[in-house]
Amino acid sequence: MPKLWEESIEEHRRSVRDAITEAAWRLAEEHGPLSLTMSQVAGAAGIGRATLYKYFADIESILVAHHARHVEDHLQALEGLRGEAQPPGTRLVAVAHAYASICFHRGRHSSADISTLVHRGPEIGDAGRRLHGVFAGLIAEAAAEGLVRKDLSPDELAVYCRHALEVSSHAKDLDGVARLTRVVLDGLECSPEVQDSAQASVMVSHRGRAPHRS
Repeated sequence: MPKLWEESIEEHRRSVRDAITEAAWRLAEEHGPLSLTMSQVAGAAGIGRATLYKYFADIESILVAHHARHVEDHLQALEGLRGEAQPPGTRLVAVAHAYASICFHRGRHSSADISTLVHRGPEIGDAGRRLHGVFAGLIAEAAAEGLVRKDLSPDELAVYCRHALEVSSHAKDLDGVARLTRVVLDGLECSPEVQDSAQASVMVSHRGRAPHRS
């Protein structure tokens, strides 16, 4: 089979898969995952049930796949921030604010039933390890330059950051997220000067990029 044809087929499969997972997640948010049926998902995705079953066996596998894709997107974004050509303090502040924002939006768009359903399995453990590595690595770099406290190990401080920033899921708005993130960074003993300088640098960097279109 020609390579171009193979790529076209794979692209089509990805499109169908994305349509299925997006439709199922939207319906689950509106009506709850427990009442959702495969027939409803097929209808919302614009495909037949037979086609749907070629991609997924049940509702849970669809929702888990949707969640896994978004987790991977978030992890890649955070890992990208960690790897930017910026001082460690700037990158640490950027990652903290980005993760807090992720938690905020996740809290607004995921019901308890969906969250319980998708937050399990080996993939979640791997994602947690990658996220921990992002924070621990940045904290170690910042500590080496005297930008954060050293009385606790980078691993301990990474655990603190992750769990403390997850409180952002309960914030009322993004201003509240920013205030909570600053409290967490203060707990690292990241100075106000470093935080303000990092925020200014991040804002300039974002203005220089093309606008994102979803």
